[in-house]
Parts: sequence; C-alpha cells; structure tokens
Amino acid sequence: MRFNKLICTALASSILLACSLPVFAEPDPKLWPVMKEAFFAKREMQEVDFIKIDAPRRAESGAQVPVTYSVDNAAAKGVRIIKLYAFVDANPIPLTATYHLTDMLGNFQLSTRIRFETDAFVRLVGETADGKLYVASREIRAAGGCGGTVDGDEAAIRASAGKIKFKVEDPVKIGDATAATFNIKHPMRTGLQRELVSQGFVPAFYIKKAEFTYNGKPVLTIDVGVGTAEDPYFKFNFVPDAPGKLEVTATDNEGKTFTQQVEVKS
Repeated sequence: MRFNKLICTALASSILLACSLPVFAEPDPKLWPVMKEAFFAKREMQEVDFIKIDAPRRAESGAQVPVTYSVDNAAAKGVRIIKLYAFVDANPIPLTATYHLTDMLGNFQLSTRIRFETDAFVRLVGETADGKLYVASREIRAAGGCGGTVDGDEAAIRASAGKIKFKVEDPVKIGDATAATFNIKHPMRTGLQRELVSQGFVPAFYIKKAEFTYNGKPVLTIDVGVGTAEDPYFKFNFVPDAPGKLEVTATDNEGKTFTQQVEVKS
C-alpha cells in the first residue's frame, strides 16, 4: 500500500510540475516512466508500429485536438488487441479514454478529439487477453484545454446535454468496414475549471461511458475520461454481418443515460 502511495505521489508531482510550465513547454519524456509504473506496475511493454496515432504536430486549440487511433493488421503478427488505453502524459488526469474492442471492429480505426493542458506525448497502449502490452507514442504541441474558466447559462447547458447525432455512412456493404459517427452534446466539465465570476471550481460533469451494440451484440465500449473534448465525438469502423440496428447508450457521471439507434441496410 505504501509503495502504491509513493507511485501516485510521484505521478501527481510530475504532472503538476508539467502543468505549471509555460504554454508550449517542451513535452517531457520523463513523465511516461512514472505514469507507466503507476498504471501498469512492472509489466513489460513493447513499442510497436502496428498501433498508430495520427494527429497534427501542433494543434490550433488544446481544447479540441483531433486524433485518429488505429490497429493495423496486428492479427498478421499473431496479436489480438482487446483493450486500448489512451493517455496524454502531461494532463492532470492523463487517461483520456479506454476502448474495449471486439471482432466486429475489424482492423480498428477510430477518430476522436481530446484535450491538452500543455505540450505532451500521446501514448496508446494495447492489451491482449493474456495481458501482453504494446505501445505507440506521438508528440503533440497544444495547451490550455483542461483548466481555465467557464461561463454561460448553466441551465441551458444542462438542458442540451445528451443530445445525440448518430449516423452510418452510405453505401453499406454487408461484411465490409462501415464508418459510424457518434457525437453527443455535453460540456465535459473536468472538475479543474473555475467559474468565471466566483472563481470557484466547477463540479465535474462528463460522459463516462459509451456502449455500442449491433443487433444486440457488443461492438465497442468506451470508458470516457475528462481528457476527452467537449461534445464527445467518435468515428469508427465496424463490420456489419447482416442488416440491422446499431445502437448506442451513453452514461454520464451523474447517472443519466442517453440512447440512439440507426438502421443499417445493405
């Protein structure tokens, strides 16, 4: 227990140091060993090229950084990834999301938008059913997306939270990769932002899970973290095995659920 406390203390200290640096500070590679130990203890982790992160080297806004994650032909190397952890090293809460994968995704590819407190590395860690770990990294320059102040009509913000846009791209060919796009209106309060007038911390309020199923079978489950940008967006490929319904259920940290479905026809 004492050892775990020491790890968490070291991790928190390293991240707080990173977040106190000036905007566009140089990404710090020393953060990852501490974070890796905190999340994965002494488990071995192999750097690979079949896990990929596509993103701009410098983002226009730290509040909305576009990234695309993919697992390219891992099966040809005898590897089946069932879970992906996405980290931003220097964020106060570094784990932005965890993706639980199924065979219905084919060669996994997903686009989303994440937050950066300061320049950092994105790390994408893949895990197999037998616990083997693989990692890919990318350096991105962006800042100012985790803290700051928030303003606006809170009642109106909460009234619109949970509105979903959900679609599947045409044409659909059964048995082939098909793109689905999910976007949900939500402020994704981090708990680190301050109210503009009072300067008090605004309570965390965020989507914490999105579960996608097709004809009742699991497709993709996302444990969403506050490092995911406001109005969470996920575009991913799945392989429909027959005509049917793609459904999503999103849940926020206050226990509210939001659902939507779309018909898939060949």
